[in-house]
Amino acid sequence: MPERTPSIIPTLRYDDAATAIDWLCDAFGFERHLVVPGENGTIDHAQLTCGNGMIMLGTHSEEHFGRHQKTPKAVGGIGTQSAYIIVPDADVHFERARAKGAVILEDLVDQDYGGRGYSCRDPEGHVWSFGTYDPWAEDPED
Repeated sequence: MPERTPSIIPTLRYDDAATAIDWLCDAFGFERHLVVPGENGTIDHAQLTCGNGMIMLGTHSEEHFGRHQKTPKAVGGIGTQSAYIIVPDADVHFERARAKGAVILEDLVDQDYGGRGYSCRDPEGHVWSFGTYDPWAEDPED
């Protein structure tokens, strides 16, 4: 994958962002870039990286930007967005995530368009997809 500065960074809200950060790093392989603690064990803002990508997250609140975003639990357990993350080995990633308690939504499969991947939910219900398909490697003119 070519080195690029991401111009799109997904943001998420969690009821227990501190626990979510630990789980995302342990199960999905994210790394802490910046974590800003808030009051009473909350997280005001966090930046986690995976490869050259990043997500930002924090503890859900109804203040400021938080009033515009809900957790899956707050909307009946349905995700309203998801992220696709390119991984070098989907089989290894799948086994790690499943072992850490990710709820598998779409089993590991070879895709017709190329690559191998799967989809899952994290403990608070956010939907994630991981796979080896790299759209940057494709020439859109072909």
